[in-house]
Amino acid sequence: MTHLEHNRLAWNKESAGRGPWSIPVDPEVIRAAREGDWSVVLTPRRPVPREWFGDIRGKEVLGLASAGGQQLPVLAAAGAKVTSFDLSEEQLARDREVVEREGLDMRFVRGDMADLSVFPDSSFDLVFHAVSNVFVPDVVAVWREAFRVLRPGGELLAGFMNPMYFLFDHDQAERSGLLVVKYKLPYSEPWSLEGEARRRWEEAGAAYQYGHSLETQIGGQTDAGFAIVGLYEDGWSDAATPLNRYAPVAIATRARKPAAR
Repeated sequence: MTHLEHNRLAWNKESAGRGPWSIPVDPEVIRAAREGDWSVVLTPRRPVPREWFGDIRGKEVLGLASAGGQQLPVLAAAGAKVTSFDLSEEQLARDREVVEREGLDMRFVRGDMADLSVFPDSSFDLVFHAVSNVFVPDVVAVWREAFRVLRPGGELLAGFMNPMYFLFDHDQAERSGLLVVKYKLPYSEPWSLEGEARRRWEEAGAAYQYGHSLETQIGGQTDAGFAIVGLYEDGWSDAATPLNRYAPVAIATRARKPAAR
């Protein structure tokens, strides 16, 4: 089974089970967004600064691997013209639930975040890419494709995991509360796992995850042609990982494609 097929099935299972990133927003959230009161996240908890979006009304937005019924319907209710692009048909179905319930207008396309060939060059004003490139082996390809499909002056808003998150054995931390450095970077599942940890991973049917370096996460964006014009860090919860008590576990960047001359 290919990497893509494995992760598609894993995320279909997660989404059908209504995991934390697959619970559609309530009608009240959409009602408030229509009235101009809205926020979304690229990382686990911290809302994206509103100034990062500018005037969202009428903007062509690509929701890149960000489906799940949470962020993208809010942007649509706020006035954006949203295309939800995701590998998992179940995650797309969560977006569609909100769209049909609330009478919103969104487009849905299934595919690989590292291959946006279905879209012509310069198709979008904004790419919204919440934490998800942890599920692709080549994040540089994601940045290149995002740059290509953006119009000159367009922006990429991206969230991703701090690479140091992948140094630690989080299963052990959950059992004992102790953080132990166990893995080398770059991290990749299941190949970084051994013994009991690998057995538990296989039984869970979890998606392949990859711990990318800052060189490829941030340097990869600038190499693609972007200028980084904003950055913040975010935590998670102590229940998710004890690492949260000591350091931020996620990063968000605002990157701009140069305007045409």
